[in-house]
Amino acid sequence: MNLFASEKDKESILLPLLDGDVIYYPNFFSSEEASVYFKMLKDKVEWQQDDIKLFGKTYKQPRLTALYGSNEKPYSYSGITMFPKPFTSILKDIKQKIEKISEVQFTTALLNLYRDGNDSNGWHSDNEKELGQNPVIVSISFGADRVFQLRYKHDKKGRANILLENGSLLLMKGRTQENWQHQIPKSKKITEPRINITFRYIK
Repeated sequence: MNLFASEKDKESILLPLLDGDVIYYPNFFSSEEASVYFKMLKDKVEWQQDDIKLFGKTYKQPRLTALYGSNEKPYSYSGITMFPKPFTSILKDIKQKIEKISEVQFTTALLNLYRDGNDSNGWHSDNEKELGQNPVIVSISFGADRVFQLRYKHDKKGRANILLENGSLLLMKGRTQENWQHQIPKSKKITEPRINITFRYIK
């Protein structure tokens, strides 16, 4: 299933996923807005690179990350525990805009800086216990376009690809995290950086 979005006049695209609920907004932010946000976030965010352990070996995580929130509750994934810094004015501005679409008041934002196509994010679901059952996740993309891949947990032939464009919004809700995994694969063709913000509610 190829769901590469390229029609800029579309307000939203519903991905027909079995046991999942995903909506893509290809131009939620204009290219001008996205460029401004990208530069401000790249320069102002306190980026870090954590170590991850795979099969007994320690590696540098293949991207830079940061965690911001409206409370002090940590977020843990892949053996990493992050503690949030207070929301900046930039993140508050973005958060206010996306909450109108999601109809959820988010507490936390996990930011990823993919420096080029060598940076990636492997197969996973955002199903950590602190997110609760059927969490609503909103993903914002600024910078280079990257392919976002989904695969159905119960049948690996069930797959979908979507190109996350500069200024786009991806909304995942319902049973998506229960039944689907997603990833950002490596790509030798990508030479420019991308910033991704995933907003979530931590109880």
